[in-house]
Amino acid sequence: MKRHFFLIGALIAVFAFFWPAGASAQGSTPSDDDVNRIARELYCPVCENTPLDVCPTQACAEWREQIRLMLAEGKTDAEIKQYFVDYYGARVLAEPPRQGFNWLAYLVPPVLIALGAFVLVRALRDWVKPGVTEAGTGESEPPADSAESDEYIQRLAEELQKRR
Repeated sequence: MKRHFFLIGALIAVFAFFWPAGASAQGSTPSDDDVNRIARELYCPVCENTPLDVCPTQACAEWREQIRLMLAEGKTDAEIKQYFVDYYGARVLAEPPRQGFNWLAYLVPPVLIALGAFVLVRALRDWVKPGVTEAGTGESEPPADSAESDEYIQRLAEELQKRR
């Protein structure tokens, strides 16, 4: 009886040793969800404004397969994105890489708006202000040909007096 248990145990051990486990060359194959998680963050370098996960071209299918192979090799999302950026440029990223904070972009527009408002106010003041007359004795001689203009001015003054 002990012998039978020993033979059965040995037979199970042999079968377990030679039993074909899920044969995979490089570990588990990434699912379509894993591939699309990265592909939706990349744009097709050939088609304009088309995310890689929905692009129907053969090139995009090959690029998705490249993502699958890189995931199977154990590459991280960042490494895969960097691979595509190295070959196709930063335009393939759905979200551009974050640069350092630029204070100049926030300071220049308000300063220019304030400067423009200052110049506009000064120009309007000068435009509305009456012109400066030359300093003299206080009495000015009428020009020689102003006989007609004096008569006109007198009539104008009389008309204005009548209306008041």
